[in-house]
Amino acid sequence: MDLEILQRQEAILVFDRFDEETAWEIGSALVAVARAQNVPVVVDIRTSDRTLFHAALLGAKPANDSWARRKSNLTLREHQSSMQFGLALKAKGKTLADHGIDFADYADHGGSFPVRVKGVGVIAAITVSGLASHEDHGMIVGVLEDFLGVSV
Repeated sequence: MDLEILQRQEAILVFDRFDEETAWEIGSALVAVARAQNVPVVVDIRTSDRTLFHAALLGAKPANDSWARRKSNLTLREHQSSMQFGLALKAKGKTLADHGIDFADYADHGGSFPVRVKGVGVIAAITVSGLASHEDHGMIVGVLEDFLGVSV
């Protein structure tokens, strides 16, 4: 995946509004996809100060909760997907540490996507953890495309 595709996804997958009910619908859709694929993931949707949705599917590990927290922390801090931030760092030959970002609290692996609301900005992060980075990211993008009725 390249940076242009990731930037396009984030520019197109924007909400008119987002609230607790929206978080429930998207979280439930992600759980349904994960169950259909029989994959052991954690699904987490949070703002900077509260969790709106959280589910750990059969086979998910406690470490997946930690990864979800760390990936969402990065998305909420940088207002971009954890995958985009990580790929941009890698392209520059940099690491989180080069930016003074502690790996214990942040992760630049794919799987957290910003909830951007038109006229407002980033208000939350949607995160999946348990698969390869690009698969976590792709699951979120697929559900958001369906939910928002757009194709990236």
